[in-house]
Amino acid sequence: KRVKEESIISEEEAAQYDRQIRLWGLDAQKRLRGSRVLLVGLRGLGAEVAKNLILAGVKGLTLLDHEQVTEESCRAQFLIPVTAQGQNRAQASLERAQYLNPMVEVKADTDRVETKPDKFFLQFEAVCLTGCSRDLMVRVDQLCAQHNIKVFCGDVFGYHGYMFSDLGQEHNYVEEKPKVVKPKTDESNDGPEAKKPKVDPNETTMIKKTASFCSLKVALEVDWTNEKAKSSLKRTPVDYFLLHVLLKFRTDKGRDPHPESFEADATLLRQIRDDVLEAMGLSSELLPHDFVSYCFSEMAPVCAVVGGVLGQEVVKALSQRDAPHKNFFFFDGMKGSGVVDYFGPK
Repeated sequence: KRVKEESIISEEEAAQYDRQIRLWGLDAQKRLRGSRVLLVGLRGLGAEVAKNLILAGVKGLTLLDHEQVTEESCRAQFLIPVTAQGQNRAQASLERAQYLNPMVEVKADTDRVETKPDKFFLQFEAVCLTGCSRDLMVRVDQLCAQHNIKVFCGDVFGYHGYMFSDLGQEHNYVEEKPKVVKPKTDESNDGPEAKKPKVDPNETTMIKKTASFCSLKVALEVDWTNEKAKSSLKRTPVDYFLLHVLLKFRTDKGRDPHPESFEADATLLRQIRDDVLEAMGLSSELLPHDFVSYCFSEMAPVCAVVGGVLGQEVVKALSQRDAPHKNFFFFDGMKGSGVVDYFGPK
């Protein structure tokens, strides 16, 4: 059983994190400061998440990526210097990442995540997976659920991005609410106004709450022939089905769709769309013919939006402050909107 390290805020840290201590309190910052996070994948989205976690003040962040820096991977990745082509992505991101906040222990790991044994993941309070295969995400999620480790997954595909979180069967957190002041008993004033509780905007109270999450496997394996699922189809974001298509492409090809092979990849994506939706018992028209035009490469603005949400969700989960998203967040850059939806047992 892992023993969580005691986290003591020094004067230097109190000055560094003054704004956020005022925002979410000293206890939340202490919990954050005692947490170690694993971040897998140092492309554009990974760089955004790394920046947000380092600035928030986690205890340690391990950057894990076995890939080399390419010209394309530099476009949306601000932690990698333009002179680092051919170097390992995690190693090339280390210097700028550490410079963001010297108080955070930032490490680079150049191994393939698939080769890591189960015990490797157990040293962290949270694991964030980007650019990973569906099989790996499901494996790590199931492992971490057994050891009360928070799991986050995310990706950016062109104009589209998503985030998924599994905070376990019982995630405890606190929410700050305006204090309700009960009216004083006054026999001389027994009108209806006197009996109504009033909200005092100047005073707040902390309310303890619990949320329960389902696994990634359950969230991805919805039975759409089920009547209950069918009834929720209209309010299910199209990006949920797009994610299935893109994860299947990644499994089949060992990579994501690439602009240099646009024609061949677009043809394969449409074929996968037909196969995936047919297997679900759904119409292929759910994803329009031109969906392939908007899911190639990483776009920096989309990385910034999804990375902001993903980073904030990790911070909220570790600090146990404020209600978490439950459990998917989808972003469509064409519509400029994000959607939060829950997939799993109610």
